[in-house]
Amino acid sequence: MKKSLGPLIAEARRKNGMTQLELAEKMGVTDKAVSKWERDLSCPDVNSLPQLAEVLGLSIEELLQGKNEKQPADSKVGELLDTILKAIALAMGVAVAALSALDALSSAQALPLLGLGLASLAVSSLRKS
Repeated sequence: MKKSLGPLIAEARRKNGMTQLELAEKMGVTDKAVSKWERDLSCPDVNSLPQLAEVLGLSIEELLQGKNEKQPADSKVGELLDTILKAIALAMGVAVAALSALDALSSAQALPLLGLGLASLAVSSLRKS
């Protein structure tokens, strides 16, 4: 989920066990400035973003895109699910090809396996749109 810059700064600051005053001191600003950043009432100076990213343990890209790359368990689960779905499709195709080559599989037996493989690919495709 995409966050605006303010809540991302606040969350990262808390995860690092810092108060607004401590972050302000490290950044050379007032704690009121940090408070305004976190409430999206103002933004840090663009020249201070590299330092802010370093202090918070984030990349500049994470700050600018409004997301914390260290969190996304959902996206990792999604990637894993996508990989599993594609593996099922590949396994069904290989199984049908191998068993057919060995004359161990009739067409009637192959169709459900190929259908499962195609359904897995379809689900994987639909998840991306």
